[in-house]
Amino acid sequence: MTPIPLTSVPNLRDVGGYRTADGAKVRTGVFYRSTDLSRVADTDMPALDGLGIRMVYDLRTADERAAAPDILPNGARAVALDVLADKGIRSIPAQMLQVIADPMIAERELGGGRAIEYFEGSYRDFVEMPSAVSSYRELFGGLATNGNTPALVHCTTGKDRTGWATAALLLLLGVGEDDVFHDYLLTNELLLPAFAGVFEKFVDAGGDPALLEPVLGVREQYLQVSLAAMREQYGTIERYFSDGLGLDAAVQTLLRERMIAD
Repeated sequence: MTPIPLTSVPNLRDVGGYRTADGAKVRTGVFYRSTDLSRVADTDMPALDGLGIRMVYDLRTADERAAAPDILPNGARAVALDVLADKGIRSIPAQMLQVIADPMIAERELGGGRAIEYFEGSYRDFVEMPSAVSSYRELFGGLATNGNTPALVHCTTGKDRTGWATAALLLLLGVGEDDVFHDYLLTNELLLPAFAGVFEKFVDAGGDPALLEPVLGVREQYLQVSLAAMREQYGTIERYFSDGLGLDAAVQTLLRERMIAD
C-alpha cells in the first residue's frame, strides 16, 4: 500500500504491495482507490496523469455524480456504477455531506447510535442489494478485462463502497485478513485530517463532534458486517464472486493474473 500525497484527492493510494498467503505480491501500479475526483487541483493533475489510469470506476449515486462531477486524468474513461441505487434517499453513505452540514439534522439522523446502524446496514447491502451486486460484478469483471488497468475506484470519500470493493478484491487475491483490515482502516489516517475544517465548523455551529466520527471515518465493525454477510450466504470469497457476482473461476483466475506478481 502506497499513499499518494495529493492534497486535493485525499485517501488516494495504490493498493498493491500486500503479500498473499502463498508469498506472492499484489502488483503495484494496477489498482488505485481514492475519494471522488471533483476537486483535483491543477497542481495535482500532473501527478494524477502520471499514474496512467485507463478506467475510473465511480461507485457514487447519480445525484452525487451530478453535484460533484469527476475531473478525469488524461486518457481515462469513466464507468458509473451506482452501488446504492436500490437504497434510495435513506442512504447515509450517499448523503453524508448534506447530513453533517447542519448539527440539528445530524442529531436527528445520526444521534442515539443511528449512524452506526445506518452504516452496518449499508455494509450488509454491499453484499446483498441487487444494485450493489450488479455494480461490483461490473467492476471486477472490468478489472479482469484486457486494457482496463491501471484502474481507479472511488465513491465520495473512498471509504465505504470503495472499502468493500478493495477488501473483497484483496481477499480474493489471497491477502490475509489482517492486511485487509489494515488497508481498510488506513482511511482514518489518510482521510480524517482532510475533514478537520468540517469538524471545526460543526462544533462552532453547536454540534457534537462525536456524531461525526462514525460517519467520516471507518470502523472495523463495519467491514465485519460485510464479511459476515458474505460468509453467511456464500461461505468463501471465491463463492461470493462465483455465486453472488456471477464471476466464475475463469474470471477469478484472470483477476489474479492481472493483480498478482510472481
